[in-house]
Amino acid sequence: MKELCASPFFGIALSILAFFIGIKIKERTKSVLCNPLLIAILLIVLLLSLLKIPYESYNEGGAVINMFLAPATACLAVSIYTRIRLLKEYWLPILIGCTVGSLSSMGSVFLLCRLFGLDAAITASLLPKSVTTPIAAEVCRAHGGVVPVTVIAVIFTGILGSILAPFLIRLFHAENPVTAGLSIGACSHAVGTSKALELGETQGAMSGLAIGICGIITVLVSLMLPHSFG
Repeated sequence: MKELCASPFFGIALSILAFFIGIKIKERTKSVLCNPLLIAILLIVLLLSLLKIPYESYNEGGAVINMFLAPATACLAVSIYTRIRLLKEYWLPILIGCTVGSLSSMGSVFLLCRLFGLDAAITASLLPKSVTTPIAAEVCRAHGGVVPVTVIAVIFTGILGSILAPFLIRLFHAENPVTAGLSIGACSHAVGTSKALELGETQGAMSGLAIGICGIITVLVSLMLPHSFG
């Protein structure tokens, strides 16, 4: 059993199986609360806890899957290219919207961390929560944060955004697909973009565009911040 769990194929197979189960549950229930990624995480945590399998053993395969995060994000450029006309038409509102979104995210996190008295490491870990994992991890490292905390914050933000996106779009009457897509991508990165793609091709393309722009803005802003927040 130990030899099986230590194999990279164990982590890969478990991740794929758990996500597949999550998709099937989502298809069966039709509920926005049954997010496949959230279900997969809960299933994996439950299995590792019950069988007392070390996380390091699972991560032998999980690390292989992580390698595909950056290429998968880059593939969103295909959908963006199909909507290049909209990008040229709305480039200024897109740039301003993504800038405001990034600054709002980082600013609110910083203020809340100060309000609740969180230390410098946790503050640095939570600041890049609204950008894709590869970028968020590098920003976290540059400021002495804890990368696992950042990864958890990014995943939680993405899942929460994908669940709440349809409701918030109706609440604020964001009927324009460009507006809806940018809003989702700016706050909930790739996980939210999967929901945006369900809403429409334009929403998915704009959400993917927001991932890239907000990632760049977050990196630029982080360069202006002190190395430590202590």
